[in-house]
Amino acid sequence: EKTIPVTYKDLPPHLVYALMAKEDERFREHSGIDLQAFARAVAYGGKRGGGSTISQQLAKLLFTKGASQNKFQRAFQKLKEWSVAVSLEKRYTKEEIIAMYFNTFDFVNNAVGIESASRIYFNKSPKELSVEEAAMFVGMLQNPSYYNPRRFEQRTRDRRATVLRKLMEQGAITEAQFSAVKDNPIKLDFHPESANDGLAPY
Repeated sequence: EKTIPVTYKDLPPHLVYALMAKEDERFREHSGIDLQAFARAVAYGGKRGGGSTISQQLAKLLFTKGASQNKFQRAFQKLKEWSVAVSLEKRYTKEEIIAMYFNTFDFVNNAVGIESASRIYFNKSPKELSVEEAAMFVGMLQNPSYYNPRRFEQRTRDRRATVLRKLMEQGAITEAQFSAVKDNPIKLDFHPESANDGLAPY
């Protein structure tokens, strides 16, 4: 993978708010496992969120190469991810975990990490991302191939609107701001990069 790591201070606040609003509302409160969210996910059969915290998702990105389709094997993987998530919470600050998560995620099209993704999709740094652009990236976290803005613009736009609605419900943006941007087309400034680019591609 070719990626450019960033620190927490390099991330715009609305990107962080969008991540927590959509993926882990109690991120600041738990220690790696959100039992309340997990119980809700079990009760509703996963229809109201999967119950995985940001720390658990990071553990999966770092150590689970592929989620098993076998229920028993996947349950065992899940237990290991829980253990790793708790370990991550002990060793790193919440800010460092968020930065690691955004640095590790593969946004497809050779865009590994939020720095590469920002430059490839919008030709700008993460700090320059608008609320709409940040919401698009957070929307892609569920399945970056399925919500690939280059191939599925309408599908990705709908997903972005879901993230923006979450931001509105959390008070991060106003209802007027939500209404003004939710239906806007996705305007990419696509600049593809190759793993062979740069002075030392090896």
